[in-house]
Amino acid sequence: MSDKQPYLSVIIPAYTEEHRIGHTLDVVCRYLEEQPYTAEVLVVLDGPKDRTLDRVRDFAASHPNVRWIDREENRGKGFTVRQGMLAACGQIRLFTDADNSTDISHFDQMKPLFDGGSEVVICSRDRKDAPGARQAVPQPALKRFLGNAGNLFIQLVAVPGIWDTQCGFKAFTAEAAERIFSVATIDRWGFDIEALALARYFGYPMRIVPANWIDDANTHVSLRNYLDTILETLRVRWNLITGGYRRAALAQKEQT
Repeated sequence: MSDKQPYLSVIIPAYTEEHRIGHTLDVVCRYLEEQPYTAEVLVVLDGPKDRTLDRVRDFAASHPNVRWIDREENRGKGFTVRQGMLAACGQIRLFTDADNSTDISHFDQMKPLFDGGSEVVICSRDRKDAPGARQAVPQPALKRFLGNAGNLFIQLVAVPGIWDTQCGFKAFTAEAAERIFSVATIDRWGFDIEALALARYFGYPMRIVPANWIDDANTHVSLRNYLDTILETLRVRWNLITGGYRRAALAQKEQT
């Protein structure tokens, strides 16, 4: 990869993804090869127990813009995305899921917004956020119910006005990414909520583009994860009202 700062960093958190990561990397890199800007792909491995690292290493051998962070300990998706966001080099930093449920081509809708000065742009699967959003292959009924109920709680407690906080396709300028993720604390599934709450806390207006989202039956999200996300949302609220994020931001500023 060139020493010149790439325009876009694509961060892919990966746990046990040996059967999907190769296809996703192929789709992402084919898309990036067609773009006029420079880009890197950063895969952050969250302590996988399968051959995910082997798949990434084999792919990267013929794609010099692909690199990885290999962490043997499983710390959760939030920790993994945070690590990638802070280690990335791009002017714009996008994280996307290893299952490619939201195709990388959705960045076509985001780039004009960044070119126009936006600093945080997210995808949503909910038409109330963005007309045209759709779930091409919807989640099972139970997951839809839990997601809808959980979202109402999330809006009440932490991020009002956003109907889909959990879509795994969000992008930030380098400045916004470093400011937000350097003080973020949520290591697991509630990290999206924290990132959006922090974006608002730091005064970044959020733009939303519609997702054409395809559910993957092999998702790692479980019922326990929904319950944990509720507890993590309460943590976000507590940090907001007690000044936890303000103190962390001040400490971070003193270190730089």
